[in-house]
Amino acid sequence: MGSIAGSKKLKRQMAPTFWGINRKEKRFVITVRPGSHQKNSSIPTAVLLRDTLKKVKTLREAKSSIYGGKVKIDGVIQKSLHHSVGLMDVVELEGITDVYRLVPNNGKILQPIKIDAAEKSKKLVRVKTKTTIKGGKMQLGFHDGRTIITDVDANIDDTCILQIPEQKILDVIKFEKNSQVVVTRGINAGRIGLINEIKEGTFTLPKRINLLIDDKTIEIPANITMAVGKEKSVIQIR
Repeated sequence: MGSIAGSKKLKRQMAPTFWGINRKEKRFVITVRPGSHQKNSSIPTAVLLRDTLKKVKTLREAKSSIYGGKVKIDGVIQKSLHHSVGLMDVVELEGITDVYRLVPNNGKILQPIKIDAAEKSKKLVRVKTKTTIKGGKMQLGFHDGRTIITDVDANIDDTCILQIPEQKILDVIKFEKNSQVVVTRGINAGRIGLINEIKEGTFTLPKRINLLIDDKTIEIPANITMAVGKEKSVIQIR
């Protein structure tokens, strides 16, 4: 009988390029199991340690670190080799002073950057769903799979500044004209621009924005961008 959650491995030739793996080695590589981020936009913890960050040399060493509770994602110890690590996640490794955040950069949808340790308790999360529940409170669903019941005024496509691991909303960055956004997918992944105009979606077209990047205006779907601030990003993404 097959595994309910699907295969634990993936052919190396089929792995996303942003994983940073060597495709000429063994035939298979560990893959992402269903979790917080989508499979095609996240990195499994073991691959992150060995191939992306290059903090260990072998899968055996990655297993030892992960099973030993030495890896924290968003302030929480993760002991699965297949845990999905994705956009804006903060990575801490025991015994290493460097703290990393995964951001879109240079055309790649995920790339680790070193951040100031003072920022490791802050994370940007994009609002994907908004539901009214009993008592008149709002339940917000974010891009990383989290849901929070809150009184905070936030709409779909807005970005919340989250305190982790407590999951407390510190502030909201509105998705509106003159907000700065970062492109999270596509050929422009990692580029930062200013919203010139927001075009509401229709039956056939998704919600789109006119984005000013380096004195040029491009039109892209709103759902592949994330608001990061007004005059500049509120946290380090470069």
